[in-house]
Amino acid sequence: MNILITGGAGYVGAICAEELVRAGHRVVVLDDLSTGHRKAVPAGAFFAEADITDRPKIQRIIRRHRVDSVMHFAGATLVEKSMTEPQYYFQNNVQKGLMLLETLLDQGVKHFIFSSTAAVYGDPVSTPIREHHPTQPVNAYGESKLMFEKILRWYHRAYRLNCVALRYFNAAGATTRLGEDHRPETHLLPRLLEVAVSSGRPFEIYGDDYSTPDGTCIRDFVHVVDIARAHILAMRALPKLGFAIYNVGHGRGYSIRQVLKVVEEVTGRKLTVRVGPRRPGDPAVLLASPEKLRRELKWKPRCSDLHTIVKSAWTWKLSHPNGYRGNSARTG
Repeated sequence: MNILITGGAGYVGAICAEELVRAGHRVVVLDDLSTGHRKAVPAGAFFAEADITDRPKIQRIIRRHRVDSVMHFAGATLVEKSMTEPQYYFQNNVQKGLMLLETLLDQGVKHFIFSSTAAVYGDPVSTPIREHHPTQPVNAYGESKLMFEKILRWYHRAYRLNCVALRYFNAAGATTRLGEDHRPETHLLPRLLEVAVSSGRPFEIYGDDYSTPDGTCIRDFVHVVDIARAHILAMRALPKLGFAIYNVGHGRGYSIRQVLKVVEEVTGRKLTVRVGPRRPGDPAVLLASPEKLRRELKWKPRCSDLHTIVKSAWTWKLSHPNGYRGNSARTG
């Protein structure tokens, strides 16, 4: 397949591009590099620096590379920021997404994979969360993703756009070459590892008064490579799926304190911890049921054991202490 990956210089997008290239697909990465990294684009992929609203450039790319499928990762993702700047999230995740869809339909591209999120569920009324669980986002980030999912459902009905929305739970881990490098960093594991390499710095837990066994939030962590494989399986099945939604999670939850303990075991370093206030918009528990993905697409997580996730991220952190900055020999 000839695949266009928007946001393909970001964390999940780049690793998905890497897996697609390894599988023999022709990959075009489109990214404006506002949060992504040029060094994260895998060798073998064509790179174009542009915004997803740059219609003339995307049209040229589609024609030149005969793009038949799109994986859409581009968008704003910071939960906390979405609570104070919702306009930015609706503009980036909904308005710009609509402009991209207009370009794709105009060019006859009818296969679309959407990078969605478990944040569409909000505070769960039951766990593990299945795809038919009520969708009641508690932050603007989740709301913007849910709005775009609904748009895709209507586009499938009206325009026969084949599309799958993959609702990630907590993407984590790294490959040999690629890992997490966000500025600012808000994800749990890279924050913990940054503290592990910076002795004396405390790690802040955002609230320990949740209704969970140890008072800290519980999350379902899935290795980013397993997420990439879910994308590939969904892309192959698109013609027969038409429109579908899948959770992408491991199916097992870990509290913040449990993850901290595994980080200490893997790194061999004792972390200093302090407890701060809750972050607005953080549900107490997010735990997936990945059964639909397993049953329909035969997906099976191969490397989502928590120790494996932490080891892969720690190895990448040690070889990339400054992220993608200053590591040109290693990242290409």
